[in-house]
Amino acid sequence: MNKILVTGGAGYIGSHTVVELSQAGYQPIIVDNFSNSEESALAGIEAILGHKVPTHRIDCADATALRGVFQAEPDIAGVIHFAAYKAVGESVQKPLAYFQNNVGSLLTLLAVMNEFNVESLVFSSSCTVYGIPDALPVTEATPTKPASSPYGRTKQMCEDIVNDVSAAPTNKLHTILLRYFNPIGAHESAKIGELPLGVPNNLVPFITQTAAGIREKLTINGGDYDTPDGTNIRDYIHVVDLAKAHIVAVQRLLDRKASDVVETFNVGTGNGNSVLEVVQTFEQATSQKLNYSIGPRRPGDVPAIYADATKAEQVLGFKTETSLADSLASAWKWQQTLK
Repeated sequence: MNKILVTGGAGYIGSHTVVELSQAGYQPIIVDNFSNSEESALAGIEAILGHKVPTHRIDCADATALRGVFQAEPDIAGVIHFAAYKAVGESVQKPLAYFQNNVGSLLTLLAVMNEFNVESLVFSSSCTVYGIPDALPVTEATPTKPASSPYGRTKQMCEDIVNDVSAAPTNKLHTILLRYFNPIGAHESAKIGELPLGVPNNLVPFITQTAAGIREKLTINGGDYDTPDGTNIRDYIHVVDLAKAHIVAVQRLLDRKASDVVETFNVGTGNGNSVLEVVQTFEQATSQKLNYSIGPRRPGDVPAIYADATKAEQVLGFKTETSLADSLASAWKWQQTLK
C-alpha cells in the first residue's frame, strides 16, 4: 500500500482527496497546521472511511518539522501539495503572507523530498496562472500572462520553481501540475465539505450561507464585465471530481508513465458559467430563493476563464462526472448539516 503525503490534507480539496486516496487503496498521511481548516474535517474523514488517517499538525514551511514527518513515516511514495493560501481578494490585501506561505512551503517541501529521495509530486496549481487570457477556453498551451493577483503570481512562481528544479542535471523529481478551475460542492455523505473560516471568500459557500440565513444577502462582485450577463464567468468543478483527478495523477507518476519530468493538466469541466447562472441554478436545484444584489468589482478578479479539458481526458483518461446543479445541491446538503 503506497503512502502518499497530503499537505493541507484537512482542507477543502485535501480532505476529499484523502478520502478518494484511501478508497483507491493508498495510505494517505495528512500534514496540516489548521491555519485555514478545521479539525472537524478529520472526524468527517473518519466517519466516511471508518478509520482514522495519520495526521501531523505542522507547518510544512518548517523544514525541521517536515523532516520529522518523513522520518516518522518511512517509505513515502509521493506527495500531493495542497498547503497554500488561496483567496484572490485576500492576497491583494496580504501579498507578503501569500509569498511567504505559498512559495516558502514549496521550497521547503522540495528540499525535504530530495533529502528523503521522494520523487513523485502532484502540485496544486491554478487557472490564475493564465492571467487574463486572450482567448477562451484556455488550453495547457495558452500563454501564461501577468497574473491579476498576488495569489496567481505565487502559483506562477511555484510552477517556475518546479520546472527549474526538474531541469537540473541531478534532478530525480517527477511532477504533475494540476491547474484547477473552481471547485465547489461536497462529499455525497455530507460528512465533509467547504468550511470557510469567517466570511467566505468563495462564491458557493456565500450562497449557501445566505440561503441558510447566516448572511443577510449575497453581493455579486461586479455586474459590468464584458460577459453576456455582466458577471464573471468561471468553470465550476465538483470537488470529488477534482479529488479523483489527483488519484489518476498519482498513479501515473508512480507508474512512471509521464511523457516528461513535468506534465501540466487543466482540471475543469470545459464549461463556463456566470455568477448569475450559478445563483439561478442553485435556486432551481434547491428550491431556495436567494437575496442578492450587484456590487462593485473585487480587486484581482479575471472577467472570464474556463478550461479546455481535452488533454486531461485524452492523456489521463479523466473527465468530470457531476453537473453544476448536482454540485450545488451537494453544497446545500452540506450547509444544512452545519446549522
